[in-house]
Parts: sequence; C-alpha cells; structure tokens
Amino acid sequence: MARSLIRLNNKHISVNQLQIAEGVKLDLKLISALVERWRPKTHTFHLLRGKCTISLKDVHLQLGLPVDGSVVTKSIQPGDWEVVCLDLLSAVPEMIYKGQIKMAWMRKTFSELVKDSIEVQREQYARAYFFQIIGGILMSAKLQNLVHLRWLPKLVDFREADELSWRSTVLATLYREMCRATQPVKIKIDSFFLLLQLWVQF
Repeated sequence: MARSLIRLNNKHISVNQLQIAEGVKLDLKLISALVERWRPKTHTFHLLRGKCTISLKDVHLQLGLPVDGSVVTKSIQPGDWEVVCLDLLSAVPEMIYKGQIKMAWMRKTFSELVKDSIEVQREQYARAYFFQIIGGILMSAKLQNLVHLRWLPKLVDFREADELSWRSTVLATLYREMCRATQPVKIKIDSFFLLLQLWVQF
C-alpha cells in the first residue's frame, strides 16, 4: 500500500486519525441541524446555551494539520487534465467530469505498490495517497465518491506541499460551505463536514 511510504509525524494527520475518518459515515440529520443554527455573518452556531464555533485549534486537535506556512490558493484550471494526470500519476482515468475523477478509480489504480518499484513510482503512489486524503477526506464532496483534480498540482513537490497551511484551508473551506448550505436554494452539502461531525461527537 502507498500508506507504508508515508512518514507521519505529529504535524500531520496520523494513520489512526485517517482510519477514524474513513470509518465514519456522515450523519446528515446532525449536519442539517447544525446548518440551521449556523450564522454566516459571525461564523458561529447559535445554540440554546449560547454561541460557539469550530476553530483552528479544533482542526489541529482533530486532524493534526499544520497551520504555519503559505496560504493554499486555488490552482489555475489546466486546459487538459489528462496531461496533468499523466505527468503526476502516470495514469489517466477513463472519465474526467468537470475536473473530477472517481475515488474508486484512484483506490483501484493505486491499491498496491510492487516490491521492485523505482523511486518515480513510489513518488507517484505517495502523491496519489496524499491526493486521496486531501480530495477525498479533507475537502470531500457530499457523497465522497469524486475528487477534484485541482488539488493534484499542489503535490508536484512534497516539500512545498508540506509548507502549506492546510489547517486554515480546511477551516476556511468548511466555513464557506456552511455559509453556502444556509442558502435556501442550496440542495447538496459539500466539503469536509466530517470534520464538523467529529468535532461535535468528540
């Protein structure tokens, strides 16, 4: 597995935390109840016993992500996602829909690394693993079956990716999606609401 390639430390999401996230299903009733109590102007929940919110410290306690570093900005939309996949993963999915690919394809394609792999292959598997964490867990869609390729260019250089402030990015994404979810026309609930659920439960 690509997981064995990753050296984890207390600055990053741990294997145990990842396994917890993978094993938890979204409680949509709980999430909906929290969305109803969310106030976009103050980014706080208005509850019977007062106001509260999820903070950078909470993100650190739940995920162990670094906060120091450069801001993670949106990547420019490439004209050809197939070329990006080929360059960074040496594999191209059969279908790319609006810059998104199926998580099932990622898991199947990068399920196990051969024993006599070369360094380039190990880097590709590690990149695929990180990509699944970012797009499939940290910034996941509602059904968690699609992952957007915009995160892949952030993993060209692992050292540069390590210097990015992922904690603030996750929290900002959660805040944005919470605000979007309060809109009357909003139907789907996107982004990493798993973080919100873990925050409530633990």
